[in-house]
Amino acid sequence: MELDNTMLARILTSLTLGFHIIFAAMGVGIPVIISIAEWLGIRRKDPMYTLMARRWVKGFTVTVAVGVVTGTCIGLQLSLLWPSFMKVAGEAIALPLFLETFAFFFEAIFLGIYLYTWDRFKNPYIHWLFSIPVVIGSTASAFFIMTVNAFMNAPQGFTLANGAIVDVQPLTAMFNPATPTKAGHMILSSYATSAFILAAIAAWKLLKGNRHEYYRKALHFTVALALLFSFGTALYGDFAGKYLAKYQPAKLAAAEWHFETKPQAELIFGGVLDRETLEVKGAVKLPYALSILATGSPNGEVMGLDQIPRELWPPLVIHYFFDGMVAIGMYMLVVPLLYFAVRRWKKGNVPRPLLHAIFWGAPLSILAIELGWIFSEIGRQPWILVGYMKTQHAATTADNVGEMLVMFSLMYAFLAIVCSLVLKRMFKNKPIEAELK
Repeated sequence: MELDNTMLARILTSLTLGFHIIFAAMGVGIPVIISIAEWLGIRRKDPMYTLMARRWVKGFTVTVAVGVVTGTCIGLQLSLLWPSFMKVAGEAIALPLFLETFAFFFEAIFLGIYLYTWDRFKNPYIHWLFSIPVVIGSTASAFFIMTVNAFMNAPQGFTLANGAIVDVQPLTAMFNPATPTKAGHMILSSYATSAFILAAIAAWKLLKGNRHEYYRKALHFTVALALLFSFGTALYGDFAGKYLAKYQPAKLAAAEWHFETKPQAELIFGGVLDRETLEVKGAVKLPYALSILATGSPNGEVMGLDQIPRELWPPLVIHYFFDGMVAIGMYMLVVPLLYFAVRRWKKGNVPRPLLHAIFWGAPLSILAIELGWIFSEIGRQPWILVGYMKTQHAATTADNVGEMLVMFSLMYAFLAIVCSLVLKRMFKNKPIEAELK
């Protein structure tokens, strides 16, 4: 692998997106959980749920701060590392980028109001209402930025003349065929990941021997939300498979090592590929499953890579990223189901192995988002704008990209350490018992 400017730009962009997406996912999902927790606390007159909202919003502000820094880095790198892409596609994606910024400021304004108006109103529902704009702003921010990524996968709403985009129709560009599945899948997976992160905190405390009612209620509440959101994520994953079959068949075929166009196509999980003969060894093959995923019918025909020029094949390694994402998605469904089944069987008691499984759901759900993002971006190659511009033609020709990579890597390491230390000290110095008093 040659570390030319294009490859260095891709590595730096991948590093930034991979780091940012952790905080972005929490920034989208945690406000929803905070709002539901406060609403339950008011309705049930249960201070435990209200305290959940109070504690979680404190940690949320720290992650938002880091997300702002890394989000700004992405905007900077789009212009510095991919100037040709921005020159061609800038007009088409200007509207969602502006709306994403507006949504963030909308969220930030009401987050400040929400933080500093606890116990200021006789009617607690008034304070809870301030959480709604925070939820709307964070989710809208994710939606608008995902329309940009969707546009890169399914560009429309413009005319290409002499290498420049003209006659731009911004709304048509935003609401392209990829938008529903891209935005929906990302938003719901952010909700599910956030629920697992908060559930992992409660599970960890219970494993450490703290049997306080707060943690038992927090665990039950967040695992219930994790199940709901994980189911929604899986449903949108099915929609995404049908989108890929219709609009990006090369990505789906590469993900499934599907080399021959045929009906009744099997889904391949795992295995090793012989790149010379294109023979798959040691894989689990599920009959008809790929046809069902792609077309909704076991007899549906699925396009293979034999219909696509070899130079336009995505890297076949995306098969493993796709498999990892799907496997973790199944884990995120099975563990909450087991929790409710075992809890009912054990009359409220949760065994330690299951608590461990819930705890590991947090890093695994983050890994699933990372794998899904890598699959989406690498699976689009060799295109940065599918059908119009290849990645190698969009990268900067300037020097010092390698130095930028080192500088940003150090900054992200610093942010990760500082964020972890701040969150640890924030909650270590204020245990549950003290806050309840």
